[in-house]
Amino acid sequence: MPDFAFAPPAPADPHAPTLADRLALRERPMGTPLLRQEWKDLLFLHWPVPPELLQAHLPTRLRIDTHEGMAWLAVVPFQMAKVRTRATPPVPGTDEFLELNVRTYVHLDGVPGVWFFSLDATSPLAVWVARTFFHLPYLRADMHMESPGEQLRQFSARRTHRGAPAAQFRATWKTGAPLPPAEPGSLAFFLTERYCLYASNKAQTKLYRGRVAHQPWPLSSAQVLHYESTLVESHGLPTPAGAPLVHVGGPVSVELWPMQRV
Repeated sequence: MPDFAFAPPAPADPHAPTLADRLALRERPMGTPLLRQEWKDLLFLHWPVPPELLQAHLPTRLRIDTHEGMAWLAVVPFQMAKVRTRATPPVPGTDEFLELNVRTYVHLDGVPGVWFFSLDATSPLAVWVARTFFHLPYLRADMHMESPGEQLRQFSARRTHRGAPAAQFRATWKTGAPLPPAEPGSLAFFLTERYCLYASNKAQTKLYRGRVAHQPWPLSSAQVLHYESTLVESHGLPTPAGAPLVHVGGPVSVELWPMQRV
């Protein structure tokens, strides 16, 4: 199996989104959102990846989104809070849970977004709703987050979803100083300013796109003190090479619109 070593930059994609395309998605969509929630204590772990290694794992119509010729693979643990529908307040016991996703970045017809290889979560209800109504590959998992210090976080996860490949994750990180807002066109902007997500049915014959809206991510530097994971490998992908690019993000208040077939 090939590894995620650096490779020569891929040729420019003539259909890649422009900076104007990316900035346009910051505008709040028309209509009423389906869900509202808050994302906090989020850790972005990103590795550069040769695009062709990820392209083979995508539905045919989706193209890998690249920055200076490289694709990026991410593992992202965080806490979901204040989850509610547009018409109801948060319901205790279902409005807060942990989540951990494996993701990359894609585009379709000039619209950039996120593609999730998996989204592990501690809430069985959230897993059912996301799989049923959003076509997203959510999986049940046992997870724990601890805060032994004001700027210190410890996150552990073990996948428990029946029929899914086993996977585990453990990380400890320390949040550093706040960073300036991500400059449009920068790598940090490319990786974090994403307002669209894609999903497909299991056979990858149907493709769906959903919109999200939130303020630009408040980012901070961070130091990863410990990391071990088999999440990436559970998808048949090779272990990322080298140390990840690290950011801490949040909190942000988020609105989500229904998925639409594209």
